[in-house]
Amino acid sequence: EMQLVESGGGLVQAGGSLRLSCAAFGFTFDAQAISWFRQAPGEERKGISCISSVDEPTYYANSDYFTISRDNAKNTVYLQMKSLKPEDTGVYFCATELRGWCPRLPKAGNQALWGKGTPVTVSS
Repeated sequence: EMQLVESGGGLVQAGGSLRLSCAAFGFTFDAQAISWFRQAPGEERKGISCISSVDEPTYYANSDYFTISRDNAKNTVYLQMKSLKPEDTGVYFCATELRGWCPRLPKAGNQALWGKGTPVTVSS
């Protein structure tokens, strides 16, 4: 069974950092691009970043605050977040379109597989 499992979320004070992880199971991980989305309360899911199968990152949000990386040996993609602000609060999802390249514009409806998300709360 194909799965994506996020972890690493939690409660953090403004200005703090978190590293989210997305572990993949049941498919050829190193051939797929993986994306991170954030869904703030009452809002739609918005793309933050994507990393291609050849380790090229694409940022849809300000890359000053996010760094995406992957470890194919561990079938895991990471999202390092720093200088967090209360508006970064939300549920963070990883997803894949099951192809190797990142889209120019991320679309939630184009993702073939989603994780269940990990919640992040940034307190002021």
